[in-house]
Amino acid sequence: MRRAGADDATGDDAGADDARAEVASPDHPGEVGVGPWPGGPEAWPDDPRYDPELLRDGDRRNVVDRYRYWTVEAIVADIDTRRHPLHVAIENFAHDMNIGSVVRTANAFAVAEVHIVGRRRWNRRGAMVTDRYQHLRHHGDVAALLAWAAERGLPVLGIDNVPGSVPIEGRELPREALMVFGSESTGLSAEARAGCETILHISQHGSTRSINAGAAAAVAMHAWMLQHSRPTDAAGNPL
Repeated sequence: MRRAGADDATGDDAGADDARAEVASPDHPGEVGVGPWPGGPEAWPDDPRYDPELLRDGDRRNVVDRYRYWTVEAIVADIDTRRHPLHVAIENFAHDMNIGSVVRTANAFAVAEVHIVGRRRWNRRGAMVTDRYQHLRHHGDVAALLAWAAERGLPVLGIDNVPGSVPIEGRELPREALMVFGSESTGLSAEARAGCETILHISQHGSTRSINAGAAAAVAMHAWMLQHSRPTDAAGNPL
């Protein structure tokens, strides 16, 4: 298990590697975050979680306020103390751009890991640098993913609107689980469907055959969160 920034499994967008490049410059109208720590170096907190460069230059990253000025490593370590026992996987057989969106949502919900199946490289643009804070794992094929889940006793839940699938709405979801999503164009592969304990779909009421894979992943993860996580305030603090 490793984060994307340390693995050649990730990246097409070298510019996104820099955690400080998450937003526009401080001179950009509508800037987010905070400026340099007031008072200069003499006033900096004596805490190893803080990044001297961020204290000096300001922290314009897309992080919640309690992580302002923290190093990436410190943020990951803190999230690790309260990650949820949900794993999500996406098949990457078509260099799917939705993977970045799935990673971003997984980070927002503090899931245990995102598993990328198939091609090792993927487009990180949609992740908005959240791959730095999210644990990722690569599997060469579906068989390897299913073997990994079986070794840990994780039920595999497919998310796809195929014949025989059941609505996710109102469905009791296991607390420890692996959700699997297919590529945008084809959905879950036959091998992945065969390895699922059950296949769930998101009820739709319009004319489109399917919704975007990244959006489907967000809906499915949130359905799990409604059952197994504590609500938070707007700043991410538990209520």
